[in-house]
Amino acid sequence: MYHDPKTVLSPKDRVKSVEVIYDKGPVDHSWSVAQIEWEGSPVVGIRWNGDSRSHKGLPQARGNPAWFIVPNELADAVLNAAHERSRAKQNDLAEGYRQMASDRAREIEAAEWTEALIGDID
Repeated sequence: MYHDPKTVLSPKDRVKSVEVIYDKGPVDHSWSVAQIEWEGSPVVGIRWNGDSRSHKGLPQARGNPAWFIVPNELADAVLNAAHERSRAKQNDLAEGYRQMASDRAREIEAAEWTEALIGDID
């Protein structure tokens, strides 16, 4: 089971804000990287988003989903890699939309389906 990293604000006395840079999404072996305000300082955090054995993901603090704070010496490398993965994910999505838009037969079928739905409402 996937745990949305935007909702991971634990430990509450240390985490003040979370900006998710990359989230693999609700898939097997999902992970995320975020910029976090941790005890008043900006840090980079990483976590596993959960699976069939650990619904809250890892790490956890007192049973609550939490972030692993990346050592400062590795933070830039992790952040750069996360930004690159995020760009690649956006490019893949845009390419998928381009392919769908260029499939004329599929577009016609989708338009007919939409019109049929509108007809059902009447």
